[in-house]
Amino acid sequence: MKFFLRGLKKTAAINSQMQTRNKESIRSEISHRAGKAFQADVLAAPRMTLRGGYAEDSYDYAPPPDAELDRLTDTYLEAYTFWGLAYLDPASWRHYLSPLIDYTFRHMDDPEMAVEGLLHNLRPPDREPPRLASLTAEQEAVIVAFLEELAFSDDSANRDFAMQVLEEWWIPDALYRRGGHHGAPN
Repeated sequence: MKFFLRGLKKTAAINSQMQTRNKESIRSEISHRAGKAFQADVLAAPRMTLRGGYAEDSYDYAPPPDAELDRLTDTYLEAYTFWGLAYLDPASWRHYLSPLIDYTFRHMDDPEMAVEGLLHNLRPPDREPPRLASLTAEQEAVIVAFLEELAFSDDSANRDFAMQVLEEWWIPDALYRRGGHHGAPN
């Protein structure tokens, strides 16, 4: 009986390791695809930074971009994403999507609400000029894969919210994207 229980424990441990490797593989693939899909956007300097958006949210003037102050570290993303991302123009918004996807997969527990801030900014309604509608088909596919990973992963702190975001805009026949049109339903 002892040998049987040890065998079960060993099998459970191996299954757990395989699931962890599979999650890591899926997330790595999504991050890689995001890096390729958003490469031109990441390489272009944003007109407004997350720090600038955060300043505007605080009723202050947006400071000019600064290579050192706006370096894309986890600390930077944690400090400025939740309040700053909503203020960015489409090109600046796309500049941050790939780094935020990478950040999310390293912080599925979302301790600083950066992931939640990203999810809020992947929801309709789209704005003028449009951000959601500015994505290429390849970029949209990456966002869908990213949201599905968040929505269906046991270790995601934002499972329900990611599911809601998918249902609102990103899946076929989404609530606010009927007939392939962007914006509010007809």
